[in-house]
Amino acid sequence: MVAAADMSNINQFLARVDKLDNEPHLREIRITLEEFMAFAEIRKKLAPLSLAIFSYGTVNGLFTKKDFQRAASNVCGVTLSDKVVDIIFHVFDTNADGNLSANEFVKVLHRRESGMGQTVTELGVLGSVLNCA
Repeated sequence: MVAAADMSNINQFLARVDKLDNEPHLREIRITLEEFMAFAEIRKKLAPLSLAIFSYGTVNGLFTKKDFQRAASNVCGVTLSDKVVDIIFHVFDTNADGNLSANEFVKVLHRRESGMGQTVTELGVLGSVLNCA
C-alpha cells in the first residue's frame, strides 16, 4: 500500500514501515491470508468507506482504531482483526496521535486500485491459487 502513496509522502511512510521492527507489539505480528483477504475486501467498497471515514472525521475530528473497524464492518461487511488495524494505524497515523490520517490513507487506497491494473476480483483468484499451492 505504501508504494501507492503520493511520492511526496512515500519516504515518510517507508520510514514508518521500517520502524515496525522497533515496536515490540508490532514486530511479531503475522497477517494470515484470511486477514489479508478481509482487508482486500474493503477495497471493493472504497466510495462508501471513504464517505464513512470522512463523515465521521468531520463530525468529531478524530478517527480511532475502533471507528475504523466499525466502519469496515458496518459499511463493507468486513471484520478487520486488531492486528491488521494496528499495522494500518502504525503506518498511516503520521503524527502518532492514535488516529488515522484518513485523507492520505483513502488516497493511497484509491491510487492503489487505479494503478494496479487488476480488479479486486482478480485478488480472489490469487487467493484460490495460493490455496491450491
